[in-house]
Amino acid sequence: MKKNMGSLDRGIRVILAAVFVILYYNNIVTGVLGYVLLAFATIFLLTSVISFCPLYPLLGINTCKTK
Repeated sequence: MKKNMGSLDRGIRVILAAVFVILYYNNIVTGVLGYVLLAFATIFLLTSVISFCPLYPLLGINTCKTK
């Protein structure tokens, strides 16, 4: 897998994941929507760690500046 995520993209995903987790654990978002947000948070963190988003090649997006 080639890296296709830049540092700004990774940072935004980590921040969004943190916001989703905070919303869930403070009972602001509950039920099915809460579980969906937790799933998205997990996906965002995982893709940030490996610097690869599987949707980007399908959409022709590459935010990584290194070749």
